[in-house]
Amino acid sequence: MTATEHPAPSRLRSWMLEGLSDMGKGQGVAGPHATPEPPHRGQAWYRVMCLTGVDYFSTLGYQPGIAALAAGLLSPVATVVLVVVTLAGALPVYRRVAEESPHGEGSIAMLERLLTFWKGKLFVLTLLGFAATDFLITITLSAADASTHLVENPHLTDALQGRRMLITLLLVALLGAVFLKGFLEAIGVAVALVATYLVLNAVVVAAGFWHVVTAGHVVTDWSHALTAEHGNVFAMVGVSLLVFPKLALGLSGFETGVAVMPHVKGDPGDTEGHPAGRIRDTKKLLTTAALIMSVFLIVTSFLTTVLIPEKEFESGGQANGRALAYLAHEYLGNTFGTVYDVSTIAILWFAGASAMAGLLNLMPRYLPRYGMAPHWARAVRPMVLVFTLIAFLVTWVFDADVDAQGGAYATGVLVLMSSAAIAVTIAARRAGQRGWTVAFGVVSAVLLYVTVVNVIERPDGVKIGACFIAGIIAVSLLSRLARAFELRVTDVTLDPLADRFVRDMASRKMRFIANEPDRRDRAEYRDKVEQIREDNDLPAHEDFVFAEVTVTDPSEFEGRLVVRGEVLHGRYRVLVLESSSIPNALAALLLHVRDTTGCTPHIYFEWTEGSPFTNFLRFFLFGQGEVAPVTREVLREAEPDPARRPRVHTG
Repeated sequence: MTATEHPAPSRLRSWMLEGLSDMGKGQGVAGPHATPEPPHRGQAWYRVMCLTGVDYFSTLGYQPGIAALAAGLLSPVATVVLVVVTLAGALPVYRRVAEESPHGEGSIAMLERLLTFWKGKLFVLTLLGFAATDFLITITLSAADASTHLVENPHLTDALQGRRMLITLLLVALLGAVFLKGFLEAIGVAVALVATYLVLNAVVVAAGFWHVVTAGHVVTDWSHALTAEHGNVFAMVGVSLLVFPKLALGLSGFETGVAVMPHVKGDPGDTEGHPAGRIRDTKKLLTTAALIMSVFLIVTSFLTTVLIPEKEFESGGQANGRALAYLAHEYLGNTFGTVYDVSTIAILWFAGASAMAGLLNLMPRYLPRYGMAPHWARAVRPMVLVFTLIAFLVTWVFDADVDAQGGAYATGVLVLMSSAAIAVTIAARRAGQRGWTVAFGVVSAVLLYVTVVNVIERPDGVKIGACFIAGIIAVSLLSRLARAFELRVTDVTLDPLADRFVRDMASRKMRFIANEPDRRDRAEYRDKVEQIREDNDLPAHEDFVFAEVTVTDPSEFEGRLVVRGEVLHGRYRVLVLESSSIPNALAALLLHVRDTTGCTPHIYFEWTEGSPFTNFLRFFLFGQGEVAPVTREVLREAEPDPARRPRVHTG
């Protein structure tokens, strides 16, 4: 179909729309949260694990402090509960997600396949709202924690004290500026950052344990205080279960681990349809990352609890948002502590960059395909500005406070994990795997419980998620409404018989009759021809070809159009089409016929009875309604030259 000519855009518009990303393909930005385009040569799974690690491992920058604030002396016990849920619940779930979506689509795509029509679209939009919460809070929380490490550094604290908000906003702005310039993540950078960060954390852990061993009283002091406060082990476990939702940040990173799957090299015999090696190595990636993180979570929660005074975890304390950095400065000196701060700031910033890249790829993956995003939403730079401004707002609302944003971050993480658990439960049930169905069902129940408790105790996350959901749905529906008359067919293919009908008509006047298939008997087609001839005063010898559209999923916005030819009752030629919208399918057929034959086709309709507004709603929601004027409007928008526009007749 011939493209419509548009005036040349301004230089600013051209720069803003440069590198349009069609659902995350081509020159789009790829990130750990995103579903990247499959590379020509994959990487070893342990290298790709570092793409997960910039998000997952960077939570060590603030997780021990959050755990200490939430659980107090019980922090190590509560962290053990977190690790059990991680290894026995989240890890098996995402290993199954890797099997079900080996191209990095993740749990949202799994659930999208399970639900159809508008209910599926609305459900996906809801999950996108929580995913946006997760990614944006990753940006703002990481920037806030990085600014905390800067402000609390002994060499900088005097100069930067009281400027945490400004520093956080500057870091977010720097992130946006980098993406406006152009940002390409490299696995090598992630490997260097993660390796350095983990080694430095291992050094801090070793120094902390050396101090515990040489000053043995700290353990006995902690155990006596813990026993005095909680009495027995059962009470400790019970309280730990109650505070567990507040520690849910330690579960982040699994969705990222699945998203980076296309980067995993796999086996030489892997195919796109069955990448067995990629699935196996991704499971190794997920398991290794979970084990490394579990070990660090347990030992760091123990060390920070027994070595750091409780008041230092409070707001304004030197360990608030930077517990391990506090230990690094305390036991290894300010020089090493500064190196640790720099490493932490770098990995936190890179985690924010990966989240921004994820947003830039996640929204184009779904919204344009649903017709629920304006055209400029496929370009990187306008979306960077939108997300940066939203990140500014979130930072201002939470006053750049790491602890205050923990609830919102946990809500986003838990909703995505709960949806993943539900998706794999349904998948296991459909596969007839009763044992896995029960196991995943239990995990789903646990995660849903944790999600509900987290929402009740810290409603900020669901409030922000609800704002994103409302915003996404409102913008999506308005965009769909604004693009209602847009030509949605990406490609038209005619089978041999349909092509023969068109070539035969090209030798004379090309006349189509739009027919709503009913009984499809001889009388239906005979009466239709007679009515069209009478309504339009056409001679009896005029020849027609019927065009019949069957609506499939009206919630889909765009797609290919396949046209089949049929001869019914020995004389009536019929073109059979399947599409999400009758007017769009007919308009695409007419434009394709015009472009392939060089002739201007005519199409004949009956007027539809009923209210025009009701008929428009039927078209908007169900792809039907007042077909004749909508087909004409779609043609008018697609072809601005009236002389080349196919003719629409209604009687």
